[in-house]
Amino acid sequence: MIVINLQAMIFAKQVEWKRHITIKEIADATGISRMTLHRMVKKPSYNACTGHLDKLCAYFNCGIDALISWQPDSAARQLAVA
Repeated sequence: MIVINLQAMIFAKQVEWKRHITIKEIADATGISRMTLHRMVKKPSYNACTGHLDKLCAYFNCGIDALISWQPDSAARQLAVA
């Protein structure tokens, strides 16, 4: 399962930038709706489009590997055993 680490990225950038970052600020800067960003935070396995991921990488000035990760789910574990 692909996981979007948006909440962790927001926290890391708040520490790095030494200021609070809101979902509204990210929405205004990227053009991604607040609801979509909220869904990414609340449901890390949210099916985000590559355009949104690109905009988030540009906003946070990071590589895609800092924003998303892969975690095996039960189906992937079953395939590995077979």
